[in-house]
Amino acid sequence: SVSSCRSSCLASCSLNKIQYSLHQEPTLYTVKAVLILDNDGERLYAKYYDETYPTVKEQKAFEKNIFNKTHRTDSEIALLEGLTVVYKSNIDLYFYVIGSSHENELMLMSVLNCLFDSLSQMLRKNVERRALLENMEGLFLAVDEIVDGGVILESDPQQVVYRVALRGDDVPLTEQTVSQVLQSAKEQIKWSLLR
Repeated sequence: SVSSCRSSCLASCSLNKIQYSLHQEPTLYTVKAVLILDNDGERLYAKYYDETYPTVKEQKAFEKNIFNKTHRTDSEIALLEGLTVVYKSNIDLYFYVIGSSHENELMLMSVLNCLFDSLSQMLRKNVERRALLENMEGLFLAVDEIVDGGVILESDPQQVVYRVALRGDDVPLTEQTVSQVLQSAKEQIKWSLLR
């Protein structure tokens, strides 16, 4: 009687696990946010991909909480407010990639490593606050190449750096400054006269 009770309990638990896992639909939306904070916990870059923290006030409170919990530790993964947080620090910067509590940490870590390694190449291994602030456009492009709307697009830093370089050269006319447009016109006139 005890063994039949135990086996029916195990069967019931297994069935519950299967039903729970069936209710969780697989999704490509892996990343909830990418953050970069300075060594005081102030936001340098933040991109949220869902409505977990819909207002700037809630985002800043979350960022303060995450910084307070992680800036003195040597680990790379934390569970905070029902979210999986992977992070890395370098000199005066803290890099964070956030996913849901059931998200695969290795997937999130691949995004974090890709972002860090891409920035390291773009900034010539000088990944620190001042260099990052001087190259924010490259950061925006790199994050857009790695994650789009929470979906991981790329995890190879070489490809990201290559694509950022291509996109940096091909700025649409509406985003160019007047001096860039004039310089481009001068170049085209010079080449047309030399032919």
